[in-house]
Amino acid sequence: MELRFSVQTKIQKPVSEAFDAVYNPAKLSAYFTSGGSDGPLDEGATVIWTFSDHEGQSLPVPVTVRKVERNRLIKLTWEASDGGFDLETGQMPAPSGYDTTVEMTFESLGANETLVKITEGSWRATEGGLAGSYGNCQGWTHMSMCLKAWLEHGINLRKGSV
Repeated sequence: MELRFSVQTKIQKPVSEAFDAVYNPAKLSAYFTSGGSDGPLDEGATVIWTFSDHEGQSLPVPVTVRKVERNRLIKLTWEASDGGFDLETGQMPAPSGYDTTVEMTFESLGANETLVKITEGSWRATEGGLAGSYGNCQGWTHMSMCLKAWLEHGINLRKGSV
């Protein structure tokens, strides 16, 4: 059994705007990386995404950019989350020792519509891997909805949501 998932949403903006909203650290930080992103998603770079959603805690997450095709693809790797994030304590699970791969594709469906698809895998076929994959599926679903709300309406859905 392979633990992997895909989520997708249509964004009512041109593909160049949807792509740039993920690639550009200032834009990504406006709706997703609540504590910021320290650089653009350039191929070969490792950037730090920081999440500061939980009271008094910041979570820096290194993200390694493996491949970029402007307006088409962003492929990155990061450490797998084996186990779930503990909402009560704000604690992450112990380091897993392996990475998962995230692929974000951007498909133009017309002048002002883009299909954004996010796929991540593969976790180890363990209870911790299953919990981690469910947690990340939830996270990427939330991210894609935040992207849509921010691009289409200028609304930051993450503010006050966690």
